[in-house]
Amino acid sequence: MTLTLNNLLSLVVQTLKAPQEGASTVLSLGLPRHVLMQLLSLVVVLSVIAGQLGVFALGGGFEDGAMTGPFVMSPLMATFIQFALLIVLVSCVHVIGRALGGTGSFEESLALVTWLQFILLCLQVVQFAALILFPVIGSLIGLASIALFMWLLVNFVAVIHGFASLGLVFAGVLISAFGVLFAMSLLLAMLGLSIPGSL
Repeated sequence: MTLTLNNLLSLVVQTLKAPQEGASTVLSLGLPRHVLMQLLSLVVVLSVIAGQLGVFALGGGFEDGAMTGPFVMSPLMATFIQFALLIVLVSCVHVIGRALGGTGSFEESLALVTWLQFILLCLQVVQFAALILFPVIGSLIGLASIALFMWLLVNFVAVIHGFASLGLVFAGVLISAFGVLFAMSLLLAMLGLSIPGSL
């Protein structure tokens, strides 16, 4: 499969219709780790650019008092943080999945997390257009993207590690997410920091 824009968009549609088939197609490409890291970096940069364009299109900006935080105030910081979070996600999918009896490799986890982020980027572009033309629909797309993220992640983890039960994978993802957040909160507390919005 040639990685052209038309082929990628066709694969996006295929993945939305049949997540596990789409995931298997992505894995069949057999891309090496260094290529996957470059693709992940590119997708993150494009995602941050799309996010900043959305802020400006809605009349916001880096100094907008209603929109604060590193993801809005500094595109460079946003890129760094988003990339770091995705690497954490890749590591969790790989390590926790293997610990629970999965058979997937780090490269497979990296490939499908990158692909998941690309799909969300496509949805982000659609949301950007909708926010300009139909703000209410744009907001609904934002909510739908959260559900889509979880649905695709569960299916992708099942494909990566050969798990048969999506229900058990979903439960494992939720438990792992709470565990990681708890561990991060403890680490930040030890460093004298806190997660934004927490006491």
